[in-house]
Amino acid sequence: MDGRLKSLLSRISGEVRELAVNDGETAYIRDPVFGIIRNRVHAEVCKAMLRSGGDPLVGPILNYVAACQNPDGSYNEIHVNYNEPSALITAFIGDALLEAADRYPHEEVLRKARDFVVAGERRPGCFLKSSGYTADHLNVDASCGAFLARYAERYDDEGARAAALRAAENIVSHQCKCGFYPYAVDKGTYPYVFKLPCVHYQGVTMYYLAKINDVLCDDRIDESLAKGARWLAGAQRPDGRFDWSRSGLSFAYYLSGAYAFAQASFVYASRRDDRYREHADLCLGWLDKNVQGLAPRWEPGSWIDLIPSVATTAKTASRGKYPLQHQAFRFGYGMYRQIARRRYSKTAETRSFEALCRLLGIRASTVEPSKNFPDLFMTSEMLDCLSQSAIWGEYA
Repeated sequence: MDGRLKSLLSRISGEVRELAVNDGETAYIRDPVFGIIRNRVHAEVCKAMLRSGGDPLVGPILNYVAACQNPDGSYNEIHVNYNEPSALITAFIGDALLEAADRYPHEEVLRKARDFVVAGERRPGCFLKSSGYTADHLNVDASCGAFLARYAERYDDEGARAAALRAAENIVSHQCKCGFYPYAVDKGTYPYVFKLPCVHYQGVTMYYLAKINDVLCDDRIDESLAKGARWLAGAQRPDGRFDWSRSGLSFAYYLSGAYAFAQASFVYASRRDDRYREHADLCLGWLDKNVQGLAPRWEPGSWIDLIPSVATTAKTASRGKYPLQHQAFRFGYGMYRQIARRRYSKTAETRSFEALCRLLGIRASTVEPSKNFPDLFMTSEMLDCLSQSAIWGEYA
């Protein structure tokens, strides 16, 4: 394992471990900023711990996770703004239970999770994220497909395998010719269709699509991932940072987790084309420099380049064909983010963003603090991606 990667994983996991509350038979991790306990964080932390050789906390955390399952097999997406059953989160939990199955079996919990995710396929390859967000999100399809592919591999489940293949086919069919995977391909409960490129969700979709293909080994998926890697590499600057003007999705603007998803995706792509190893190394260099404990929510920035960032934000806001009011909101959202990522705090102040939403009459799906903050959510995603990339890198 690369020395920087090993060191990065060690210091991040050590910081997260300090947040764990252990009650003996069960353990959980509470978000230090928002005070909530997310199912997804538990899943991603456990996967990273298992891939790194194991940890005594894994068993108690999975005991806690098992007790959180709803009677229908689902798990809730626990967010600052909402708490509701989600096929996406159920897939993440299922993936963690599969990772742990040999040492910490939860067979019945896992089977019920599988059944819920399969039932969430509302048309071929399209999985319902939740009742509140019904658009066809390609990253959700990829995440559900990754869990079902691994479930099929372990239990020889042809139904799960077929569903995973349909998910992959749906994603590949909607990939744009230039290589990016749109965030969403229909409207659902959103006010508009967010068929937009996004640096962060490009990496997310590629990461989980690669996990599907670890099982399916389909040449069409590999070709799609190669196109996706070319687009993502084209959005990366020589110093490793991303050109965020290539992104059109406001709420994923400058998310620090983009570097971890991209790093893992580039490592996977480098198994077929070694030139992506350099791009993976650039992402790892950025992470090594900027993540000392819990990751910052957004890519930090300096005040010196705030004025040039106006042009970047304007380009982002102009992507897609939307009404003027929504474009104004996107520009305001982007500039709010540009300022927020340059300020730092250990707490979350959201009143400014809420005022902006009220002013423009917009309902936002996320909470947007006015300052950059240590984010457990981004950190857990990094742990999952980086520990997986270490495995992929061994077989490059």
